Amino acid sequence: MTTALPADATAFLTDFHAVAEIGATPNAGVDRQAATPEDRETREWFRTYAESRGWEVRVDGIGNQFALLNLTSNAPYVLLGSHLDSQPLGGRFDGAYGVIAGLHAADRIARRVSTGAAPHAPTYNLAVVNWFNEEGGRFAPSIMGSSVFAGIMDEAEMREVRDLRGISVREALESIGYLGTDERPDIASYAEIHIEQGRILEREGIPIGAVDASWHTQKLDIEVLGEQSHTGATLMSDRHDALLGAAKVIQRVHEVTDLFPPETLVSSVGQLTLEPNSPIVVARRVHLVADLRADDREVVRSARDKILSDIREIEAEHGLVINARDFDVRANQLYPEAGLQLTEQVADALGTGARRIRTMAGHDSVAMNRIAPTVMLFIPSVDGVSHCEREFSRDEDMVTGVEFLTEVAWRLVHGALQETK
Repeated sequence: MTTALPADATAFLTDFHAVAEIGATPNAGVDRQAATPEDRETREWFRTYAESRGWEVRVDGIGNQFALLNLTSNAPYVLLGSHLDSQPLGGRFDGAYGVIAGLHAADRIARRVSTGAAPHAPTYNLAVVNWFNEEGGRFAPSIMGSSVFAGIMDEAEMREVRDLRGISVREALESIGYLGTDERPDIASYAEIHIEQGRILEREGIPIGAVDASWHTQKLDIEVLGEQSHTGATLMSDRHDALLGAAKVIQRVHEVTDLFPPETLVSSVGQLTLEPNSPIVVARRVHLVADLRADDREVVRSARDKILSDIREIEAEHGLVINARDFDVRANQLYPEAGLQLTEQVADALGTGARRIRTMAGHDSVAMNRIAPTVMLFIPSVDGVSHCEREFSRDEDMVTGVEFLTEVAWRLVHGALQETK
């Protein structure tokens, strides 16, 4: 006999699976890239959820969307959230789970406060955020909205970033009605829950991960310049094929991981464009982005230097010009010990168990951790798969995560993080 879920759990799952229908793909994923009509539809869902409960909704100058709950007078906000945008043909859990979990946690806390469930009034107010362009699939760099909020990226500069079709962030946000002017909330702390995007929690049978640090990451923006010519009429010895050079760069980006112990470094090239992109023309220009990540900054630096050295060899071999520049460099972030202890206290209280874990992927919490005490939580990912339609987390794990986030947020609005310092 199946045990009926509590009403709160059922309500969360109903909302989560409803949002997953927005931008749904044939293979159970979603395609909701930043500032597209599908992204707008999820934003409208967020707004409706908040306004139906009497919460104030704000949108700032980079498209971040906030729902504000006033629990006490003249106090900053504990901020919960993640992002609703996705990768092209992405998964329905990445980001969206954290936003919807944050909204439901906030709703539960608001009802708890209204019934006088605590002996003392909250110390802080509560807010939920949907960050703009966390994924970076349409507009680079990723983690844009939270980085602007944290002062790491310049708002005016980010509004002028353009996608592959030449549309700017500003134009895209205006087109969906979400280029805002509202004041950003003053925050006391930040908490985010997310799917792990790895196999550790599933393998160990642990429902909650407490993120203690992030990996060092950086990208290389690489432009390969050759000479356009006829594929049928140009002798092989006379060619300066930008695509051939780019292919060799891609291979070197992959092979550099072999210089280090297994799983020390991960690298990839995930985006490539070429000109003129004709089947009978040797390419004259290729643009690609290489992504390097490791727990150790020096490993990333060493790999970067090796790739740059290889690029010089490829240039000389094929008569090309290859320009490479560093961008989106993100140093290791150590999450505060007080937040980790708070997470472990909640795990003890709820009887769930939790383990400390590092994040290889970037998250909005990496930016927010620079400006506010931050708690980052993971729930298990089946097979560790993410950024694809096969991405999956079980309903029971999501429900546990919402309950866990609610208790963390309840303690945060009552000043627990500050008390554990």
